[in-house]
Amino acid sequence: MVDLTQIMDDEVFMAFASYATIILSKMMLMSFANPEDCVTFGKGENAKKYLRTDDRVERVRRAHLNDLENIVPFLGIGLLYSLSGPDLSTAILHFRLFVGARIYHTISYLTPLPQPNRALSFFIGYGVTLSMAYRLLK
Repeated sequence: MVDLTQIMDDEVFMAFASYATIILSKMMLMSFANPEDCVTFGKGENAKKYLRTDDRVERVRRAHLNDLENIVPFLGIGLLYSLSGPDLSTAILHFRLFVGARIYHTISYLTPLPQPNRALSFFIGYGVTLSMAYRLLK
């Protein structure tokens, strides 16, 4: 059985946990209202003014969905990668590149910045996850 104190002393795992916390916190901040959330503001027309289709809300929703598609695989692969004993500096580089790319992706999605900003940040994050997966398979 794995000794939990050994995992908590592992610098790579602690770096992963730190960057995972940052990226999950960013993802949690990306929220939007649903019809059932507006019930507290009243019924009928009064509630409708709090729920409307808005381009900015739709951008946040799409950015959040994109986060789900990319951050969840990073968390799974990153956890396995961090427990596989990689070099600390290489692991931190992977984690920083991914978190930086996802934060920039959100900024470029919400601002909106012209392409290829968003595409490049997506491919950097995706490439980092693939790189960690490849190192696991070696």
